[in-house]
Amino acid sequence: MSRINKNVILALLTLTSSAFLLFQLYYYKHYLSAKNGAGLSKSKGSQIGFDSIQWRAVKKFIMLTSSQNVPVFLIDPLILELINKNFEQVKNTSHGSASECKFLCVPRDFTAFALQYHLWKNEEGWFRIAENMGFQCLKIESKDPRLDGIDSLSGTEIPLHYICKLAAHAIHLVVFHERSGNYLWHGHLRLKGHIDRKFVPFRKLQFGRYPGAFDRPELQQVTVDGLVLLIPKDPVHFLEEVPHSRFIECRYKEARAFFQYLDDNTVEAVAFRKSAKELLQLAARTLKKLGVRFWLSSGTCLGWYRQCNIIPYSKDVDLGIFIQDYKSDIISAFHDAGLPLKHKFGKVEDSLELSFQGKDDVKLDIFFFYEENDHMWNGGTQAKTGKKFKYLFPKFTLCWTEFVDMKLHVPCETIEYIEANYGKTWKIPVKTWDWKRSPPNVQPNGIWPVSEWDEVIQLY
Repeated sequence: MSRINKNVILALLTLTSSAFLLFQLYYYKHYLSAKNGAGLSKSKGSQIGFDSIQWRAVKKFIMLTSSQNVPVFLIDPLILELINKNFEQVKNTSHGSASECKFLCVPRDFTAFALQYHLWKNEEGWFRIAENMGFQCLKIESKDPRLDGIDSLSGTEIPLHYICKLAAHAIHLVVFHERSGNYLWHGHLRLKGHIDRKFVPFRKLQFGRYPGAFDRPELQQVTVDGLVLLIPKDPVHFLEEVPHSRFIECRYKEARAFFQYLDDNTVEAVAFRKSAKELLQLAARTLKKLGVRFWLSSGTCLGWYRQCNIIPYSKDVDLGIFIQDYKSDIISAFHDAGLPLKHKFGKVEDSLELSFQGKDDVKLDIFFFYEENDHMWNGGTQAKTGKKFKYLFPKFTLCWTEFVDMKLHVPCETIEYIEANYGKTWKIPVKTWDWKRSPPNVQPNGIWPVSEWDEVIQLY
């Protein structure tokens, strides 16, 4: 009898253990896996998406920022692209009426938001409340580059990024700061020594790999997956800015060293810089209206990189434009802006160069750049003879910078660009410059046929 009882008890224990194991497997599959984001929106917007950790993290974040009057807006490229493609549907959705999680449940590690720092009234209080709501938050700070030109304030730190993690999903809050020229800037997300590199997969962040500059966006309110959000009113323009937003600071430290060596504050120098600044601002407005990309070139680029200022003895403003961005109404647009054409050399298909006359005898030179297999080049023409010259540059891309209180383009590969034009000794000022012989990247490029050159001469 005792032997039978032992067998029965053993069988009962085995059955109970098996049942408990099956219950654990069922519980993990239907509850824990969903909470940990294992089944994130695989059904492409099914009702179960509202139980995903992504949606719950975004919902909590929106509740937090709304209660604290923190004016965040969505900048996540993936979600903005989806919203833009389905904007009519989004526009007609009311708060809380969503039947499926179509946008915020797209699988990813981060959801990106932004705010304008000057509108943030309670930064520290918000940070504490976020942690009380279950978020683990990381604050990234660095020095304020706007103060680098002021010795007494250089090194002052400002917040640049917040990473707030809830379980397996993180909110990336990008802090935008106002800059001269009415644009917004965010800093580089640099991890300092004490920061846990495994806190989140930082390499998957879409913002912060480098500093970025954006036009100040006008915002609109929309309802997305039942949540009320702010997004850029023109999401297409914002999405176009994202891959081309990289920003390079002026080198204030090197500029201060340069001015200790040579500084020109004569009446003539101050007057020229003022006139050149006004001319550059007028040219920038005109080209922006036309939708033409341009960048600081030649001496104007050198002045920005070497001394964060306009070179007073250069006597002109130099800009570069890719020939594919040329528009036939450039000349008439500058004429209407009060800048008449002074010279036109070359043709659109070869060595085009335009020169416009500004006030106070300051000239605007626009060089058009052509792309070859392994380099780029712009042309130059000697007015008396029609002799052509070619200036070779390594291939480059464009970045934003701030110069004379404006957001302007410069070559990202700045040092290679400048050394191509001015050689390794570009730090040393040279007041006598022969554009036909001095540049190390110049080479002869033939001569215009008499018939074609006569056509150009007729323009004067």
